[in-house]
Amino acid sequence: MKGGGGGGSGASAYGFPAKRRWKGLVIGVLGLVFLSMLVPLVFLLGLYNGFHTTGYASDSQSSKPDVFQPNAIEPKKEVEGFIDESRETKEPTGLQPSKVEEKPPKVEEKPPKVDALPTHTHENGTKVDGKVQATHRMIAMDESGKPCEWKFGSYCIWREENREVIKDSMINKLKDQLFVARAYYPSIAKLPKQGKLTQELKQNIQELERVLSESTTDLDLPLQIEKKSLNMEAAIVKAKSFPLDCNNVDKKLRQIYDMTEDEASFHMKQSAFLFQLAVQTMPKSLHCLSMQLTVEYFRTDSTNLELSQAEKYADPTLYHYIIFSKNILASSVVINSTVSHAKESGNQVFHVLTDGQNYFAMKLWFLRNSYKDATVEVLNVDHVKLHDEENATFVLPQEFRISFRTLTHSRTEYMSMFSHLHYLLPEIFKNLDKVVVLEDDVVVQRDLSALWSLDMGGKVNGAAQSCHVRLGELKSFLGEHSYNQDDCTWMSGLNVIDLAKWRELDLSQIFRGLVSEKLSKQDKSTDAAALRASLLTFHGQVYALDNSWSVYGLGHDYKVNVQDIEKAATLHYNGYLKPWLELGIPKYKAHWKKFLDREDLFLSKCNINP
Repeated sequence: MKGGGGGGSGASAYGFPAKRRWKGLVIGVLGLVFLSMLVPLVFLLGLYNGFHTTGYASDSQSSKPDVFQPNAIEPKKEVEGFIDESRETKEPTGLQPSKVEEKPPKVEEKPPKVDALPTHTHENGTKVDGKVQATHRMIAMDESGKPCEWKFGSYCIWREENREVIKDSMINKLKDQLFVARAYYPSIAKLPKQGKLTQELKQNIQELERVLSESTTDLDLPLQIEKKSLNMEAAIVKAKSFPLDCNNVDKKLRQIYDMTEDEASFHMKQSAFLFQLAVQTMPKSLHCLSMQLTVEYFRTDSTNLELSQAEKYADPTLYHYIIFSKNILASSVVINSTVSHAKESGNQVFHVLTDGQNYFAMKLWFLRNSYKDATVEVLNVDHVKLHDEENATFVLPQEFRISFRTLTHSRTEYMSMFSHLHYLLPEIFKNLDKVVVLEDDVVVQRDLSALWSLDMGGKVNGAAQSCHVRLGELKSFLGEHSYNQDDCTWMSGLNVIDLAKWRELDLSQIFRGLVSEKLSKQDKSTDAAALRASLLTFHGQVYALDNSWSVYGLGHDYKVNVQDIEKAATLHYNGYLKPWLELGIPKYKAHWKKFLDREDLFLSKCNINP
């Protein structure tokens, strides 16, 4: 019995622990199952609350500063300032700072990329107490507060200056009603026994879509629009009275918002593209003029029209002006305005350098039109024979956009420089010692004969200076060459060139060496290499002309001082908005138009009326 009792008691003793272990195992398995269901739910809720559509970014996300555009010069001081501010750390309160000083790692900066802009823009400088100070220009901002010009270029500036006040309050109200109705329509359509309300919403949506497709302002709206708006408002009130799933309405509104945002971005890019197309391509009327003159040149016996004035072309005692241009009207206005204000036009010789495509048209135009007693020579650059090269490639002076940016503000400046062709002037005009180089978007308002007696103190290039950009700000771009960092940059447009001194210093060879050095070491962009080489080639060889000689910015700045325009000897329409374009600034066009001969037969044929 003891054995049996002992066996029974032994089974009972081991049975309870086994049962408890079994219950603990069941509880553990149930807990794991519960956790396996809970974790995915938490993850899904986190995704729903964490991700938003475009336009609903979380406030906790820190906005990072935009990088420079690829075609902008990034000054070294701006980069260093950004890096230094990001390295600053505060010591914890209550703790002594460590005595071990860690040297920050050296940041190796790469020279910025530079792309040339196809047109000329420049900010004017004004002298105050003998010092040149920069004038401030308004920067267009988009809805996010970022400079619109960085993304869409000069179109944004033009848009801000030409923005018109449009009465479209009713249009905006109808659009809002249409968006709300579209958001509620899918949910109402799913409700049972609401076919009448669904049809009412659908009909109102279709009517507003038709009206908005035909109207852009309130004046375009039909007379019964108030009634249609009230009907839509009543339908929306009925739709809101039903208990609907707010998530569906919210989702639909977000979709509509995203579609509208994408559409607005598309139209913005399209407008910017059309703006660039309008300002960078030749207008149809000017192309017609060039073609008409070219055909007429080969129809007529041009030898009878040409006058033998070759002896004046190389006479160093006369006043020689150099103009690079592909535009017949622009070069004609430059010559006409210069001759009109000259005290004596018989000693003026104009050398117009153009390409082969416009050579014959340009030649016939200046054979048909006379400018008092002045002499005009047209040269085809494609046929100019040189020692080092078979021929020269025609390149107009190009401009470069430079973006300066810190954590607190930003600004954009423009620089115009000589092209590669300018450095062939000493070789093309071997018998001349001094010339004045004019760009084709310049209008002369005063006699320029004083420039020929100007004492430049042994300098090579007499030019207007722009102290908006100093050489020290371009340190990372210019490299390790020696130069004064406080020196201002210079501008092309009106330049007095001492060719004799140029040949003596062999500046053309220095320029070619700097271009080759830039291309071989870092950047393969010839435009960027030319900008850097031009700044270094003429460093210490620029004579600063007085501000009264030229006023810049009439091709992009709407706020040029009127008194400065009236007093200036030359007006430079540098910028995208040239005076011969429809996009040109209207209040500045009159200064250019008065030197244009509108009675010419070919202008009438091509319907040219800038």
